[in-house]
Amino acid sequence: METPFVFGKLAKQDNFTDREQETQHLISNFKSLINTIIISPRRWGKSSLVYKAAQQTMSENANIKVCIIDLFNVKTEAEFYCAYAENIIKSTASKWEEMAENTRKFFTNLLPKFNFSADPLNTFSLHFDFDEVVKNPDEVLDLAENIAVAKGLKIVVCIDEFQNLANFSDSVAFQRKLRAHFQQHEHVSYCLYGSKRHMMLDVFTNPNMPFYNFGDLLFLEKIDTEHWIDFIVSQFAATGKTISPDTATHIVELMENHPYYVQQLSQLAWLRTTNECSNEIVDAAHGALIQQFGLVFATLVETLTSQQINYLKAVLNNEKKLTSTATLKRYNITSSSVAIRSRDALIEKDILDSKAGQLSIIDPVFGWWLKHEYFNKSIE
Repeated sequence: METPFVFGKLAKQDNFTDREQETQHLISNFKSLINTIIISPRRWGKSSLVYKAAQQTMSENANIKVCIIDLFNVKTEAEFYCAYAENIIKSTASKWEEMAENTRKFFTNLLPKFNFSADPLNTFSLHFDFDEVVKNPDEVLDLAENIAVAKGLKIVVCIDEFQNLANFSDSVAFQRKLRAHFQQHEHVSYCLYGSKRHMMLDVFTNPNMPFYNFGDLLFLEKIDTEHWIDFIVSQFAATGKTISPDTATHIVELMENHPYYVQQLSQLAWLRTTNECSNEIVDAAHGALIQQFGLVFATLVETLTSQQINYLKAVLNNEKKLTSTATLKRYNITSSSVAIRSRDALIEKDILDSKAGQLSIIDPVFGWWLKHEYFNKSIE
């Protein structure tokens, strides 16, 4: 029997919960060709949200095509051009003959190499000579607009892990190039999102960056507890098992409403349940989850300085004045400047999140492990 909970991959159909307001917001933007930037900590369901909105938009509008491009493994400008063009071609053609024809038709100055394979997950691939495409990138960057005009379409280009552009050589110049092309497109809009919240904030909210004020900023919040409770109870019931609202709440509270981990702990509890899930079953599943990640967390802590670890301890202890003399002394942090550098480094490492000046540990399982295992219940 398949488990009724999904994590680590796109949550589709019945596995997707809540986000109704955000979904409708995104669909409205897609239909109106409004550029959208989605910002939230990692593993909060951005990719699943975009996928759901894309599928619903295309099902309701035959002349809208949504292209989703993942930059996770894209490390250079050259790789970006290949990934961008390849996915645009695939998203706007249904047959390989049409893909080949579009490649020939819309590239007149560039001579890309393309091929087809029997692999259903990678049927079409496209490559450019880097020196040539860097000298003349217009045909790639205007590809979606040119196809949209030629075919009478609206195209929404969704780019995941967009913050990876910051790692490119001369990244700011490349971002200027993208912005210069994207802002001229009238039949194409862009949905840009990624898993590094602090980097995305810098790209889109820093007045000195090319993509400042590029589009509608959509900040995802945590899914409310009441929605999680309904979802967990119904998913258990759909497989002939039961869980009370109180026990479902226990799952949500342990995982601090974190979408990825709520789904994972729910699955572990479901697997341990024969008929009815209890708090004891949830606690056993939670203990197994902590043990599963213990070595990973221990390895992570080894990469931190003693000052960063002390700073994390202060955050976990809900200290409000993290640079005050009393707090610095209590947690053996040498100075306020060291505290600030520790904070910034922990944000850079995606360990801490800062929202409206409020710091929190992004990964609730890591936070629990730190508090109850690593610090050996020493936080009071």
